Amino acid sequence: MSLISYNPTKDYAPTLKLQITEASMSSWSEKLNADLSGAMDGSTMKKYRREAYHRVFVNRSLAMEKIKCFGFDMDYTLAVYKSPEYESLGFELTVEHLISIGYPQELGSFVYDPMFPTRGLIFDTSHGNLLKVDAYGNILVCAHGFNFMRGPEIREQYPNKFIQRDDTERFHILNTLFNLPETYLFACLVDFFTNCPRYTSCETGFKDGDLFMSFKSMFQDVRDAVDWVHYKGSLKEKTLENLETYVVKEPKLPLLLSRMNEIGKVFLVTNSDYKYTNKIMTYMFDFGHGPQPGSPPRPWQSYFDLVVVDARKPLFFSEGTVLRQVDKTTGHLKIGTHTGPLQQGIVYSGGSSDIMGDLLGTKGKDILYIGDHIFGDILKSKKRQGWRTFLVIPELAQELHVWTDKSTLFEELQSLDVFLAELYKHLDSSSNERPDISAIQRRIKKVTHDMDMCYGMMGSLFRSGSRQTLFASQVMRYADLYAASFINLLYYPFSYLFRAAHVLMPHESTVEHSHVDINDGESPMATRNRSTSTVDMKDTEFKWHHLTRSVSEIKPPNLFPQTPQEITHCHDEDDDEEEEE
Repeated sequence: MSLISYNPTKDYAPTLKLQITEASMSSWSEKLNADLSGAMDGSTMKKYRREAYHRVFVNRSLAMEKIKCFGFDMDYTLAVYKSPEYESLGFELTVEHLISIGYPQELGSFVYDPMFPTRGLIFDTSHGNLLKVDAYGNILVCAHGFNFMRGPEIREQYPNKFIQRDDTERFHILNTLFNLPETYLFACLVDFFTNCPRYTSCETGFKDGDLFMSFKSMFQDVRDAVDWVHYKGSLKEKTLENLETYVVKEPKLPLLLSRMNEIGKVFLVTNSDYKYTNKIMTYMFDFGHGPQPGSPPRPWQSYFDLVVVDARKPLFFSEGTVLRQVDKTTGHLKIGTHTGPLQQGIVYSGGSSDIMGDLLGTKGKDILYIGDHIFGDILKSKKRQGWRTFLVIPELAQELHVWTDKSTLFEELQSLDVFLAELYKHLDSSSNERPDISAIQRRIKKVTHDMDMCYGMMGSLFRSGSRQTLFASQVMRYADLYAASFINLLYYPFSYLFRAAHVLMPHESTVEHSHVDINDGESPMATRNRSTSTVDMKDTEFKWHHLTRSVSEIKPPNLFPQTPQEITHCHDEDDDEEEEE
């Protein structure tokens, strides 16, 4: 019997089915051992990976066959807005509103520059700076307006180049894709007021004669303006008037959702209202056919078992709001609270994740929720509900492009590390020689800077040189899976095991897998070893002789713990749900 059978029915990738039984296990093992033996002749057995732009990346292992329900956000997840067109529109409308409430007319000359902002920056309302920090609050990049500050300047305002991130009154994180226009606007405003001769710069703001405006009040004005543009202004109206200009239309979307429908339930939870959601989703599913070319077209709602609008996330993941039904003809809410079971074709407003779980009959780790908002979608759904999480990071496509296209820069950094190690190779604490490493240090800084600038003025979303950003740490902590687009799930079978790679510490990633005898040449101060001993600790008589403290010889039920003979330690997020009999 063939162990691996090819199924050509899928149009996007071949499907491999492993039929492993007790009878076939030995032959399967023999085949694997043969492959491994064949790889020992000097060549290396390489793990198969999909194309980088089709990949889904894994922080915590997830077995897709355990997922019974797929949930989606809409904005920037199902409905991806074109960049930089959409950000430019939001920027222009926000500037117009600021001018209408009294800000200088000159601000109308600014044009959105997508090369400047990145997500995950922090605005300091005391000094007016945009900060890129790591997970601990160490400052990686600091910009005051368009001026990128150097180390000494940064230390004048931030001793030790460090901030207290938990001071949320002062430091505001700009984590979402919707934040990109206002991030750049903060830089524009600070730069304008700093350099315009009509204004005098102060430590915490600007003065115009007797008038003082703090960075904090400026921040609040911009936040209020952005909210006004989104909820009362013309952003949604202009978006709907020019859908082709601002919204990406993905032809594979109906196919993926229909396949998800075949193996589980699918739901949509969005903060947008019904009228806007309906027009956006109608446009996205308007292909003149159904999931496959030639199949009859279907309304967008038919792809979902449950649709919730006006969700008010992240409140939706805690106490929530009243669950009501939407009149799909008028878009208005029906009177009264919804009760009873889930009804097909009904659009709901509000509610909570608990109510939604009851309607769908699924909860916790049965649900894979897919969204772009690291706080409103990912963090809250995981921490409060225990859902599995898939973070959509559209910037990942460019990050991967730089990672692969600029590989020569990464290789040069590795070579510089080798040169540095060679200079110190034969030196120890007795050496008086001091190698001149200044040229190598300058080159490392230059190459690292060149590498950062390939991503944009603020550098990579995930790192600054060798140090990971706050955003990267949040992705690793809260997102089980992440990818540039959830469409990448189309390239994996629904039985797939997304297995997390080992997260290595420096002593693991920089030490080769060769035998090291810790007793040879090591200081006795560095030989604490839990696995071996000069005395056989399994010798019961030895234990009894040295540990019995009473002549009564009363023996405790268990004198020593026993080494586990079964698998009891948790190694992966998804391997301890149900123990196999």
